[in-house]
Amino acid sequence: MAGVDEVGRGPLAGPVVAAAYVFHRSDTVIAGLDDSKKLSPKKREALHAVLTSGGHGRWAVAEASVEEIEKHNILVASQMAMRRALEALGDFSGVILVDGPKAKHLGRDHIGVVKGDGICPSIAAASVVAKVTRDRILFRFSQLYPQYGFATNQGYGTAAHLQALAEHGPCPIHRRSFLPVGSASLS
Repeated sequence: MAGVDEVGRGPLAGPVVAAAYVFHRSDTVIAGLDDSKKLSPKKREALHAVLTSGGHGRWAVAEASVEEIEKHNILVASQMAMRRALEALGDFSGVILVDGPKAKHLGRDHIGVVKGDGICPSIAAASVVAKVTRDRILFRFSQLYPQYGFATNQGYGTAAHLQALAEHGPCPIHRRSFLPVGSASLS
């Protein structure tokens, strides 16, 4: 079974990132593996290292850009990223499990598993790989645009991020169709 999950639907900035993960053996157990949202950054990094060492499975990561989010909407863009992650995973003919309801724009047969990142190991693995990857992307953007605090807020609308938007307006990685980014660009 391949698990697929995405991260970054809610932030005001940055791409949406998806990962696909398939364990080499279906009975693999990784201690502490869970929904990435339930794990500390330190635990996610440690699990990411284990999951991407190649010993337990194979994975692929893909993203949909801010431009694609603006053109299609966040739901379609997140499913585009998931489809790309599956394509990058390569030859796979097994069952595909996607976190959440069925993904209309995935382009492949799959099973939607609501809250799957907390109950299905392959989806949880995809969740961790996607989250760590996106956090690293936002950290790199924080070096280009330090005034927004992307290294700590990952693009989410924290009070400090909203204050920075009010003071500086949006930068190139902000999603201008998202409120309050769109209203900040008018000032």
